[in-house]
Amino acid sequence: MTGLVDIVDDEEAIRDALAFLLASRDIETRLWASGEDFLAAQPLEDMTCIIMDVRMGGLSGPEVYERLRSMGSVVPVIFLTGHADVPIAVRTLKAGAFDFVEKPFNDNHIVDLALRAIAAGLAAQTQAAHRRDFDHRRASLSQREAEVMDLMLTGAMNKQIADQLGIAIRTVEAHREKVLSKMGVRNALELAARGRALSPDP
Repeated sequence: MTGLVDIVDDEEAIRDALAFLLASRDIETRLWASGEDFLAAQPLEDMTCIIMDVRMGGLSGPEVYERLRSMGSVVPVIFLTGHADVPIAVRTLKAGAFDFVEKPFNDNHIVDLALRAIAAGLAAQTQAAHRRDFDHRRASLSQREAEVMDLMLTGAMNKQIADQLGIAIRTVEAHREKVLSKMGVRNALELAARGRALSPDP
C-alpha cells in the first residue's frame, strides 16, 4: 500500500513522533505546524490521510476540517484530542471525520488506524477520478444524447425511450450507439453499472 499522511499539529514533538512511527511502516509524511500553513499549501491532489490535532493555535482542527469539506475534500481525517476535547472530536465524527485518538496515543493503534484511513483515502481518490472521467464524458454528449442516457440508466428499452422523447426508434438506436461510444462502455449494462458505482450510498 502506498499513501501520504499529512500531520497537522502545533506541537513539534507530536509531529516528529508521528512521522517516526509512520516511517517505520514505510509511510511518507508531510508535517505542518498550523492549520493555516496546511491550507495555504492546498496539497489536496495527493493526500490520502490527515492526522490533525483538535486544539491548535490559530485555526482549530475542526475549523480546518470544515474548510476542507467546503473545498470538496473527501480525504479521511483522524483527530488527535485531549480528554477535555473528546466531545468536540465526537462531533467531528458525526460530521464525517474518519476517527479520533486520545492523547497519549498507543503507537500501534494510531499506525493501524492510519493504514485503514490510507486505504479509505486511496479508494476515495479512485472514486473521484472515475467521477471526473464520467462527468467529462457526459459533458461531451449532446442534449438529446444526455436525455437518452438518463433513460437508459433507468433501464428503459428503446421503444420506451422513443415514446417518452417523441422520436423514432431508429433515432434512439443511433443515439444509444453514440452514448455508449462517448461514455467508453460496451453496452447498456456496463453503463448502468458505472452509473450505480458512482451514485452516493442511500
